[in-house]
Amino acid sequence: MKSVWIVITFIVGLLFFAPGVSAAEGDAGHGAIVLSLLGIAIILILAKIAGEISLRLNQAPVLGELFVGILLGSIVYTGFGGFEFLKTDAVIASLAQLGILILLFEVGLETEIVEMRKTGVSALLVAAIGIVVPTALGYFVAGYFLPDMPFWGRLFIGATLSATSIGITARVLKDINKINVKEAKIVLGAAVLDDVAGLLFMSVIVSAIQATTTTESLSIVSILLIFLKATGFLVGTFLLGRYIFPLLSPPLAKFRSTSAMLVFALALCFLMAWLSAAVDLAPIVGAFAAGLILEEAHFDPLPNDNMQDLIDLIAPLSAIFSPIFFVTVGLKVDITAFSNPQLLAFAAALFTAAVLGKLACSFGVAESGLNRLGVGLGMVPRGEVTLIFASLGMTLMLPNAQDVMEPVVSASTFGVYVLIAMVTAFLTPPALKWALSKDIGDNAPQ
Repeated sequence: MKSVWIVITFIVGLLFFAPGVSAAEGDAGHGAIVLSLLGIAIILILAKIAGEISLRLNQAPVLGELFVGILLGSIVYTGFGGFEFLKTDAVIASLAQLGILILLFEVGLETEIVEMRKTGVSALLVAAIGIVVPTALGYFVAGYFLPDMPFWGRLFIGATLSATSIGITARVLKDINKINVKEAKIVLGAAVLDDVAGLLFMSVIVSAIQATTTTESLSIVSILLIFLKATGFLVGTFLLGRYIFPLLSPPLAKFRSTSAMLVFALALCFLMAWLSAAVDLAPIVGAFAAGLILEEAHFDPLPNDNMQDLIDLIAPLSAIFSPIFFVTVGLKVDITAFSNPQLLAFAAALFTAAVLGKLACSFGVAESGLNRLGVGLGMVPRGEVTLIFASLGMTLMLPNAQDVMEPVVSASTFGVYVLIAMVTAFLTPPALKWALSKDIGDNAPQ
């Protein structure tokens, strides 16, 4: 315990004195990369410590990483501005973008198409309700609190609520030994379907928003074409992985160098992200599609990679880049905005829409005798995909009532999404444990 306090004391001293020194060195001509290196070290160290604390509190590490970002971004209000460079550093921003792509690539790797087909009608209905209802509720909340926002902006606000954090729910189900029960299979299958359908839906909305800011005309036909393009992209990549990639495994197996699978997999991830952007879709769609291509049912581990699965090979990279993304997400939160009563009301309404929208999934369970409340609560957590959608919204622009271009997701609205992700991730595990430990049967949430 004493050694832990020594490490923490050293880190605190580093954090308060090093930024100013490095900034001076950067001004002296040593280059901006010096300050970037310091920023990366600060983020990784604090994110790891906070993630460990979260794990010891039986919470997801992402909660600690978000908290670190919020804390570093808010220290400026104490009069110390040594961490402000973290918000504007181009290298850190680029690494955070890589973190987004690797996250979605990892989600794609963990998505088993074969297993999705086994989850049945209930998972399909639960997933459909889990997209439609939160999106509709979020749309109406945005319409009430943001009346000047155009239709596509309000729809984006609502659609961002549709994603479910499969990682948080899966961990809770494993902790209480319920991962193999029927309710768990429905929840996990529906959460995966949520991610796939949510990406398709969000691709349509993003393309529509981009079209409204250009001279292109937006009609029902053009919207349908956008949807078909996104669907065709995912279906095409799935067919590519099913029938083409297995043919590449034998040549790759001849490589004598280690980690050949990892190198080619990452190259494919970035190539697919570029290709996705080239056809006017979000790069995250391509990263997710790359994960689907390399889904474990499509290939065997290469001998030169010590028979490791690709998910195991990608885990160290995810452990580095994902925390950078989540810390930078927290850095974007302006806690002073929550002193505005109207924003607090908007946050409360959007949070209510997020929770009720997923609890409505209970009514999608077709089988009798199942724990409907447990299924609904299992769909409530928000996490990485929601925050990725929200971050994407900050880069999209739409004209307001005065024809002034504004981001679809403002800094204050972004803070609301972070709050929703943190609160749902914190409250859902104990609620889900309680629900699945009870003999609730067919009772829907009251």
